[in-house]
Amino acid sequence: MTGKTALIAAVALLIAGSVHAQYRTGYSDLDDSETVSALKEHIATISSAMMEGRKAGSEGERLTAEYITGAFKSYGIDVVSPEGGDPFGIRLDNGDTLVSRNVCAFIHGGDKTLRDNYIVIGARMDNLGVGSMTVDGERVEKIYYGANGNASGVAMMLELARMLRTNKALLRRSVLFVAFGASRQSFAGSWYFLNRSFSDVSNIDAMINLDMLGTGSDGFYAYTASNADMNAIARTLSDELQPIRPSVTAQEPYPSDHIAFYDKKIPSVFFTSGRYPAHDTERDTQSIIDYQTMELELEYIFNYTIALANGPKPVFDPSDVVKLTGGVSGVVPYYDCDVKPSFLGSDDPRLFLQKWVYSYMKYPEEAVKKGVQGRVLVDFVISEDGKIRDVKVLKGADPLLDEEAVRIISASPQWKPGRVRGKKVSSEMSLYVEFRLEKKGTRSFGLKKN
Repeated sequence: MTGKTALIAAVALLIAGSVHAQYRTGYSDLDDSETVSALKEHIATISSAMMEGRKAGSEGERLTAEYITGAFKSYGIDVVSPEGGDPFGIRLDNGDTLVSRNVCAFIHGGDKTLRDNYIVIGARMDNLGVGSMTVDGERVEKIYYGANGNASGVAMMLELARMLRTNKALLRRSVLFVAFGASRQSFAGSWYFLNRSFSDVSNIDAMINLDMLGTGSDGFYAYTASNADMNAIARTLSDELQPIRPSVTAQEPYPSDHIAFYDKKIPSVFFTSGRYPAHDTERDTQSIIDYQTMELELEYIFNYTIALANGPKPVFDPSDVVKLTGGVSGVVPYYDCDVKPSFLGSDDPRLFLQKWVYSYMKYPEEAVKKGVQGRVLVDFVISEDGKIRDVKVLKGADPLLDEEAVRIISASPQWKPGRVRGKKVSSEMSLYVEFRLEKKGTRSFGLKKN
């Protein structure tokens, strides 16, 4: 072990052993609740430079696994994986083997007829690691800290585990918590858990996936692949007093570990605050996290978990897999295409917004007069022939803006269609179209500059 590695390991173990330790450089956090303080501590540690972006198979990922293990234990939750996590190997294209790991913990349910059935609560642990670039002829390293992606989801899982442990008497089913390693490697950790590690998969009644939950002021979503029973829980909770309510969406925000559970025909709900400008960049740091909204999300997810753990077993609808993964003859989510649809030679949706939408869109004069601005979430299908169809508003801002957003996307020039297994497919995409009024008498629309 090198001197640097030994130092990092020692520091990580010290942190893991004192997960409640308080530290501050100022007094701005004196009014934080206990939950917010804990969320800050988890995210600060997991997304620190010491973890070096937690690339799958890296020392940083291993140290993160040790920290998560220590946090579970400090909350009195049984850890069922080895001290450094449950290791598994991934064969790389060059013939090498990457060793990653999952961390699993467990709360036993109290109902004699249901305690051998499980709810799995999962969050991906890894991120992109460290990248390098050339600046003025010199190689410069940059760390992809992943504070929101996905230190926020892991922190949420840890605090949810603490709340459930405190309220253990309320649980009829047992609850498994899994921090998935190598999620960025085709969800390898969740696949390993379901196919190699956990022997009682048939008794998993449902799964809750927590991924990117730190920017809730911009939206909070629950994706269920339109499963009727999972949606019913959300509807029931919406009739009760909740600190925050997610938008239940039939459009997958982005692929994550819930996909592996759908492959096993396990109903799942994916909680997320959605995509954000700093996603997969070195700007994904603690500074972008909205901790107060995270605390509200946590309370809602806790209530959802209690309802799921105590209610009837959700029925898996075979059509859910089609809704989730599509098929050559159906409509495939944009991010599930092997070759993504492209506009003017680019598969980056931002180019479509810049070169077409914001270049030819007209800000409605009536909206200018009224001072109306906002973001419109538009869903549309790119057909096998590259034409746009089925344009609709998923989340509107104002009828005037909604109408213009639909008009300009409907008038789009032809795209190059996506492909799955070499065949052209119809693919579905959702984009935010932004309208902004900057000064009196002026208007603009476009992507925010970071």
